[in-house]
Amino acid sequence: MLTVDEAFRKFKSRLELNDREQANASARQNEVRDYLDTKFKIETSFLTGSYKRHTKTKPLKDIDIFFVLKDAERHYRDKAPSVVIQDFCDALVAKYGKDAVRKQSRSVNLDFGVFVDAEDNTDYRILSVDVVPAFAKGQDYEIPDTDSGTWIKTNPKIHAEKATAAHQAFSNEWKGLVRMVKYWNNNPKHGADKPVKPSFLIEVMALECLHGGWQGRFDREMQALFATLADRIFDTWQDPAGLGPAISNGMDNARKQRARELLTAASRDASLAINHERQGRHGGALAAWRALFGKKFPLS
Repeated sequence: MLTVDEAFRKFKSRLELNDREQANASARQNEVRDYLDTKFKIETSFLTGSYKRHTKTKPLKDIDIFFVLKDAERHYRDKAPSVVIQDFCDALVAKYGKDAVRKQSRSVNLDFGVFVDAEDNTDYRILSVDVVPAFAKGQDYEIPDTDSGTWIKTNPKIHAEKATAAHQAFSNEWKGLVRMVKYWNNNPKHGADKPVKPSFLIEVMALECLHGGWQGRFDREMQALFATLADRIFDTWQDPAGLGPAISNGMDNARKQRARELLTAASRDASLAINHERQGRHGGALAAWRALFGKKFPLS
């Protein structure tokens, strides 16, 4: 039987991208980039978001692709953000069909129709990408935000730098722990709405909540992290780049209260799992962790 530490390390490995998944992600995102390059005047395009920062969890979906438009497309900047979102949506519908494309507040989601099995496997294929139109603004970027009706600043490079620094400061365990919490956040047992939304908020909170250095035990770190996230979910969490609106603005008080309750329950369940291990019930501990996280937490 696996020890709890061995199980967590196997769990962490299962949430990391393997070569076949990276190959499929590369093929899919290059396909989209090549196609949209024929529809818009694009200066450059690049991967960003949690996929680029290596904090994306499984099943692999919503890979962010930034499309930085040339000055010839500057007319969009003088229009409502919904205009460029609609035009990108229309372009993708023309190739992939309307059922595969969905407008979001700052991007267009393209779903590839990949089946997810009962063990959260996708035959190494990605589920979807998020297409983000953007304009360069000095060293930063401006992207459309249809919720506020404005263009907002962002800088994915700063987000990536902060994640890398946090990972290194936590003995290279930070990103693995973040992926685990994101996987918990995706658990279908929570219903249609994730407890914490957007999932980037988990990462932003972890920049502060995972502190003090790696203590060498996944179970203790996870229990403490769930407890701290619950305690601080009502805080205001700013954009790590210091440019855009607060990341926590995506949740109202009702959502935050629900998130606090579920995070508190997760912390309590983690404590029970730790107690199983303390009492020598190794099988019970593994079963408790699997019940908390979901199908990819191993029992053997």
